[in-house]
Amino acid sequence: MTAVYIGLGSNLSTPEQQLNSALDALANLANSALVKCSSFYRSQPMGPQDQPDYVNAVALIETSLSPLELLQATQKIELEQGRERKDHRWGPRTLDLDILLFGQQLINSEQLTVPHYGMKEREFVLYPLFELTADLVLPCGENLSKLIESCPLNGLIRLV
Repeated sequence: MTAVYIGLGSNLSTPEQQLNSALDALANLANSALVKCSSFYRSQPMGPQDQPDYVNAVALIETSLSPLELLQATQKIELEQGRERKDHRWGPRTLDLDILLFGQQLINSEQLTVPHYGMKEREFVLYPLFELTADLVLPCGENLSKLIESCPLNGLIRLV
């Protein structure tokens, strides 16, 4: 089994319910187990600001699925929860599931890049990830605690 961190985000159709439904779906993935999830966090949208704030979290699962099998499974969950893939990036969405880390693997394929390409600069990824595993070392050798030191909150709020 491989430890995998998945970022969750939503800003449409009752975002907290969307994240809870996604966690239920992740808990029921074949050959996988949901280990734990961070608190939910409210964050400002990336890109266009004329959209609702996001609710974000990070989940830790253990899986024997391959990276591409997991990607297919997470994309299926997104679609089942009403995700519409559009041409413009960072627009509003019912659900976004991103594979942040897949064990210590470095993956750079047409379908998948792991570690997730923007995770080191995104407060809505780093702070929930830190909540789960404060002593985490990324595949590149960087300590998560060092990344947190230089990552401003940018209005990130931990929800109860």
